[in-house]
Amino acid sequence: MHPCFFGYGSLVNRATHTYAQAHRAQLVGWRRKWVYTETRGLAFLSVVADADTTIDGLIAEVPNADWAALDAREYGYARIASGDSVQHPRDRATDISHYAVPAETWVEHSGNHILLSYLDVVVQGYLAEFGAGGVANFFATTDGWDTPVLDDRTAPRYPRAQTLGAQETALVDQHLALRGTPIITG
Repeated sequence: MHPCFFGYGSLVNRATHTYAQAHRAQLVGWRRKWVYTETRGLAFLSVVADADTTIDGLIAEVPNADWAALDAREYGYARIASGDSVQHPRDRATDISHYAVPAETWVEHSGNHILLSYLDVVVQGYLAEFGAGGVANFFATTDGWDTPVLDDRTAPRYPRAQTLGAQETALVDQHLALRGTPIITG
C-alpha cells in the first residue's frame, strides 16, 4: 500500500500534478492560513491546528513512497504525519502526511502578497471537486484575507497557473470582494 499526501491548496487542482489515485478527503482539527517566510517572498497557504475546524482536500498516493518530487514542490513546508486526522475512503491503515510551514519560519512583512494566479488554481480545484459550496468553505476556513492579492492574471507568476473560465474568475473575484481583500496590480 502506497502512502498518501493530503493536499489543501493547489494540490486539490488535479491539473497541477500527476498523482492519479486521488480521492476527496477532510483534515480534521486544522484550518488554512496565509503565511509569509523570507525564503518565498510571497504569501502561501499553510495549516494551523484548530480543534473546531475541518478542511476539505484531496489525498493521493505517493507511488513507492518516493516523496522527493513532492517535497521539492512543497519547499518551505515540513511534511507532517497526519495520523488519524484525515477522513478518507481508503483503507484505514493508509499512511497519510500533510504539509505545513513551520511557525518558526513565519515573518511579518507588509510587502508580501497572495498571487492571484495561485489563488485561481486553488479555487478552480475546489470548484471541480466540491462545487460552489466547497469554494465558499475554502474561503471560510482560511485566515489572512486582509493580505493584498497581487493581480497577475495577464502574466501569471505561479508556475502551475491554469486558464479559468468566466464563471470561475467571477467566483474568485466575488469571494475576495465579500472579504474586502485588497487587490493590487503588479
